[in-house]
Amino acid sequence: MDSHGYFARVSEMTATRMWINNVTPAEAQLAINAGAVGCTQNPTYPQKMLTHPTGSDHAYALLDGILKSEPDDTKAQSRLQYALVKEVAEVFLPLYMRSHGKEGFVTIQGDPFHEDLNTILEAARRHTGEYPNIMAKIPAIPAGFAAMEQVLREGHPVLATEVMSTAQMMDAARIYEKVRQEMDNPPVMYFAHIPGIFDEYIINTVKAEGIDIPHDYVWQGGIGVAKKIGALIRDHNFAIGFCSGGARGLHHFTEMVGATCSITINWGGTADKLLQLDEPVVPRFLGPLPQETLDVLSYRIPDFRKAYDLHGLSPTEYENFGPVKLFRSNFEDAWRKTLELIQKRRAK
Repeated sequence: MDSHGYFARVSEMTATRMWINNVTPAEAQLAINAGAVGCTQNPTYPQKMLTHPTGSDHAYALLDGILKSEPDDTKAQSRLQYALVKEVAEVFLPLYMRSHGKEGFVTIQGDPFHEDLNTILEAARRHTGEYPNIMAKIPAIPAGFAAMEQVLREGHPVLATEVMSTAQMMDAARIYEKVRQEMDNPPVMYFAHIPGIFDEYIINTVKAEGIDIPHDYVWQGGIGVAKKIGALIRDHNFAIGFCSGGARGLHHFTEMVGATCSITINWGGTADKLLQLDEPVVPRFLGPLPQETLDVLSYRIPDFRKAYDLHGLSPTEYENFGPVKLFRSNFEDAWRKTLELIQKRRAK
């Protein structure tokens, strides 16, 4: 790791760490060299690799081998996804071993169109076990919470994803506290709050409904919820790990610096840009959201209030909460397009 680079200095000066998102094996190594200590891969990854300017030949070679023995296109995509993610897990495995299982995790999330308990469990069990650093990534919805507890009890690490609200975080944290009390050596668990996608949703809402609100306030919504989440973790002394993701701007990293948190960002356009800019490391996360900003967001944007307030959402509302649906729609779109690519390949 470059000991003088931006992310190395962030790690040296704060409790904040960098994770990298949806990377090729080559990008994974670049990220590790720059200071990344973990990686999130999501359901868009097969499409990325099948359309990648330098990686598509390899991805199609893997797919061709799978298609010879797998008649179901959806299952073929799942197998391709795992085959590709394993290659990234291998890059991070030495870090996992050196850190004695504290770093070097790589997450994988299954078919976004099928998120019932049995399907989530089947995917998590299929993905974990071969590589100790592969972490099951499971949506923070009722079926997902039930799956998380079972996967943890079976000894596998878990990342609760699609967290857009304080209520979802609290449910995930309480599951882990319960499991920790009942297991001698519980596996690691994280949750991923997604402030970037949350802000994207709020921006879309403001435009669609013509809400009169300063643009600068809108971009603080996701970080504001993250600050509330960080405070709740400290107040309750929760053991669950805090991840932040879905960055839509450099500020979704820089404004989180100072948090006891792993911030997931893309390599191209975010991590490489921050390395190039090499700005001073300034911890900002523990500073409060201005009261006026909080008041305006809460008053004018009901979905911000639902995400920010501890009891703003019930578990039955998680799956259809607007920001969660937006996030999942990105995965569904990529999964659908990948199925089309697989169907075309099979026809050949």
